[in-house]
Amino acid sequence: MYTGIQHLHSGIAYLALLALILVIIYALIGSLSGREFTEKDRKIALIAFILSHIQLLVGLILYFISPLGFSLLKGGGAMSDATARLTAVEHPLINIVAIVLITVGYSRAKKISTSRGKFRSIYMMYAIGLVLILSRIPWTSWLN
Repeated sequence: MYTGIQHLHSGIAYLALLALILVIIYALIGSLSGREFTEKDRKIALIAFILSHIQLLVGLILYFISPLGFSLLKGGGAMSDATARLTAVEHPLINIVAIVLITVGYSRAKKISTSRGKFRSIYMMYAIGLVLILSRIPWTSWLN
């Protein structure tokens, strides 16, 4: 079960990152071109929103069942080891903050009345979230 959830977490990560990148580009183009924000635009942003939230949910499940997650904090040595600190503290905390920012961007876009403002809320908050996510991916273990 652990291995399956680990593979699911890695697989959804590719989809979520790709969706975030595409939505950011799409919203940036929409904002710069001055076109109207439509229901289609909202649904495209919603896809990245949902994928990032699913990724967070699977990641939290993995965090609590993995020997590399929450259990590292119990030993007390996680903070002195950079790899253990990334896995046990930095990766989950920063990614929760990133998903909160993505959520704020999507929620604000629904309340803003101008199309440019809606696009801007999405591309700015999604981009900040994406940068945070990319900064805390454990690249050495993810690419192996």
